Amino acid sequence: MIEIKNVNKSYVKGKKSIDNLNLEVKNGEIFGFLGPNGAGKTTTIKMITGILEIDEGDILIDGTSISKEPVEAKLKFGFVPDNPDMFLKLKGIEYLNFLADIYKVSKEEREERIENLAKKFEIYENLNDRIQSYSHGMRQKIVVIGTLLHNPKNWILDEPMTGLDPKSSHDLKEMMKKHAKTGNTVFFSTHVLEVAEKLCDRIGIINKGKVIFIGTYEEMKKQFKEDASLEDLFLEITE
Repeated sequence: MIEIKNVNKSYVKGKKSIDNLNLEVKNGEIFGFLGPNGAGKTTTIKMITGILEIDEGDILIDGTSISKEPVEAKLKFGFVPDNPDMFLKLKGIEYLNFLADIYKVSKEEREERIENLAKKFEIYENLNDRIQSYSHGMRQKIVVIGTLLHNPKNWILDEPMTGLDPKSSHDLKEMMKKHAKTGNTVFFSTHVLEVAEKLCDRIGIINKGKVIFIGTYEEMKKQFKEDASLEDLFLEITE
């Protein structure tokens, strides 16, 4: 579970980038986090993951404060950022072992998980190549694998489908569904509204630093327009 409580963030004094944000992502659900460019999605995600400090309020990961107990909180989630271009000088297997060391994944567990995930995402034969030689899609795959290595209860995914081929994108969506069905949490940011419409249990829309809607797609249609697509509703709500 992820709880965001009365969170505020300003980059410029007197101008809030995130304005009194309250949000709860429940166990057992895929929560879609949507918003136009500059709405505050990335800032929110960076605060949830402890990359940015919170000015006011708090964020709890399974009851642990990301501000007060950052190390303990970070052990409880896996994070896929929106840019996979990191640790490019490392080989794929070196990057995965580095993450496994950080999260104290045993030798036996990591070997099994790396093999299973790398084969699922069809990158197993490339693990001894340097990440800088990978295509964008392959880099995205290695980041996803690294995120899942320690089997975190909470997944925080920022545009995770970007660059993935259709099969890998389908596999990841099925993994997200399975993860949520077993009582875990998936917090999912995307610009692809069709994917959010089909995949998410609930949706939150942020605009200009404020959450302007939280609920299911069906609840959104009842509130705004019964026969509209999520794309149409999104444009109506944000404009």
